Amino acid sequence: MYKKFYGLKENPFNITSDPAFFFPSMRHEEAFNHLTYGINSRKGIIVVTGEIGTGKTTLCRMLLNRLSDQVKTALILNPNFSDIQLLQMIVHDLGIDCQKKNKLDLVRAIALFLVDQSTRGRNVAVIIDECQNLNIRQLEQIRLLSNLETEKEKLLQIILVGQPELNDKLQNPTLGQLTQRVTVRYHILPLDKSEVKHYIAHRLKTAGASRRLQFTTQAIETIYAYSHGTPRVINILCDRALLGGFVRETFVIGEEIIQKCIKEIRGPKEASFTYEYHT
Repeated sequence: MYKKFYGLKENPFNITSDPAFFFPSMRHEEAFNHLTYGINSRKGIIVVTGEIGTGKTTLCRMLLNRLSDQVKTALILNPNFSDIQLLQMIVHDLGIDCQKKNKLDLVRAIALFLVDQSTRGRNVAVIIDECQNLNIRQLEQIRLLSNLETEKEKLLQIILVGQPELNDKLQNPTLGQLTQRVTVRYHILPLDKSEVKHYIAHRLKTAGASRRLQFTTQAIETIYAYSHGTPRVINILCDRALLGGFVRETFVIGEEIIQKCIKEIRGPKEASFTYEYHT
């Protein structure tokens, strides 16, 4: 509704994982550097965690866009299936031709593919999102895949991405051998206070917003206080704020609009949110 009014090419605060809107915060840049280091150095298993809404999936999609053409990749977004189905998804995403669907043939097909890619000087990386949902058998299957290696390097780089519960799951004594193979870890924290202003400006600019559109300092302070720097919560709140600004026919999004949007998001049964702004 508000795109034309604000001169927007697209919605700047969608909660979908669009790499075009990736914001290079300090933590996300560090996470990206850990990932690229782990993949390019063929470290085997890499673990990236973060709370809900901190931009893990967006980071994964951006990583796929930036990796060298010499790295063959697969992205598994919803691993809520059996260990055999997980193998089938990896085979499918890597474009491996395997007519048989039993575990032995799937693993053999993956192994042959990895050897072929290695002889061509190429690397292979599989990114699995929402790994906190993986069960013990699936995680054990991932460990077995990580064993595919030459005398000098790992043939398959596996990136496990998930909520902090993933770290708890990896502490299971039965997964000791898998945990020992994790060579790179990174935990993504929310945006800090100073980054929220730049995050909002970045998304508005990417969406082609008019320069007249602006969020006041008080509005941004309140957004940070409510969201604690979580990008998804910021997006939800800012999207409503733009709608509120459109209804009022204003290009200045102030604290009053933000407070009204917070009340709408929290619902009538929730306690009111207050934030005292200090200059």
